[in-house]
Amino acid sequence: MDILSLIPQFGNLLYTILAFVIALSVIVAVHEYGHYIVGRWSGIHAEVFSIGFGPVLWSRVDKRGTKWQIALLPFGGYVKFLGDANAASGKDEEAMAEIVEQSPEELRRTMHGAPLWARAATVAAGPIFNFVMSILVFGLIFWSDGVSREPLTVGSLHPLPGTAQELQDGDEIVAIAGIPVPDFDEEGGWRNFTRSLPVEPALDYTIIRDGETFDVTAPWLFPPLIQQVAPRSAAMDIQLEQGDVITAVNGDPIFAFSQLKEHVESSDGKVLLLDVWRDGAELEFALAPRRTDEPQTDGGFVTHWRIGIVGGMMLEPATEPAGIVDSLSGGVRQTVRIIEGSLSGIWHMVTGAISTCNMSGPIGIAETSGAMASQGAQNFIFFIAVLSTAVGLLNLFPIPALDGGHLVFYAYEAVAGKPPSDKALRVLMTVGITLILSLMLFAVSNDLFC
Repeated sequence: MDILSLIPQFGNLLYTILAFVIALSVIVAVHEYGHYIVGRWSGIHAEVFSIGFGPVLWSRVDKRGTKWQIALLPFGGYVKFLGDANAASGKDEEAMAEIVEQSPEELRRTMHGAPLWARAATVAAGPIFNFVMSILVFGLIFWSDGVSREPLTVGSLHPLPGTAQELQDGDEIVAIAGIPVPDFDEEGGWRNFTRSLPVEPALDYTIIRDGETFDVTAPWLFPPLIQQVAPRSAAMDIQLEQGDVITAVNGDPIFAFSQLKEHVESSDGKVLLLDVWRDGAELEFALAPRRTDEPQTDGGFVTHWRIGIVGGMMLEPATEPAGIVDSLSGGVRQTVRIIEGSLSGIWHMVTGAISTCNMSGPIGIAETSGAMASQGAQNFIFFIAVLSTAVGLLNLFPIPALDGGHLVFYAYEAVAGKPPSDKALRVLMTVGITLILSLMLFAVSNDLFC
């Protein structure tokens, strides 16, 4: 074996690990800062704020007496509040004895001695900060991307092979093939418009240019152009790239993304031979579509054959600035969609409606991190926001050892007037940790064998 041939693979592995560590560290930092800052506002003193576990690489103590540190193993983090029992070192009884001996003022600064509302708020703050981060990131992306200008205006044109292209940047498109172009916000208008267009290699576009209205010839609006490659997909595995144009499938020329979709969906998983145009070069690839469970707007899932690419228009629409309120509203809607989709996916996996292979573990998340980072900063930041929402949701599950489990204990305390017994807590925490470890092992097995 040529040892030099392993260098690119080793480099890709390092890139993937680095992307994963960055993504996870950002999400953990936000989550733990939520616990820390709300605890501080609630009068609970934080002794340690740690990103990572294990040997400490760097630390400093601030004026409030909190030790901020970065540890060697970057796979999580924690905030240690005053009075937290150190189960890992077997000092539960010793820690509790110290708490009992404290004055009321000192006891109030501990997690155990704080009022129920303060403890509940501090625990809930971690997931809430994850959701807030997602909303802000999505909102910032929507704001930076802007909203498409009305009427549809050419911002830029994607390079395409072969077909005549008479459109120019700045052209306002008022009709295609004689069919008026609707506003983007018209309910159902854009979908009905695109479905009504004749599927032909070239169409007449009615445009306004320099105040004059006339027709020009341009390619079909939705060519087989790759605008994004899905992580851990068949397309990613054979290294198809953003900007590639698929010109033929099994020797049959195509010019529309819908034609590519028909070939893939009717493939029954058989290998497809693709002719691909990339920056003027003609390339050939072979790949086998994979069964993919896709969420629907009604909350259900439909299984299709997919190769893992996202298409789009042959032009990038010109945009105008989006309002702050609209951007944040878009961020909220995106976050809610992720939560709803995640809950629906879990339910459908539990009921057997879709494959449990849809659950990814740390290996799959790491691969996705590297893949999204390789497709640009915005895609990577978007992925971090998606993962932040997922982490926030996971931590709210009512499983002992997770934030949601602690909130259940606090709810019990609010109703019963006292916390669960120490014996019950130990049993429940053991069950919770066992369940979490079992889920992690299951997810890792999915990463390796699905």
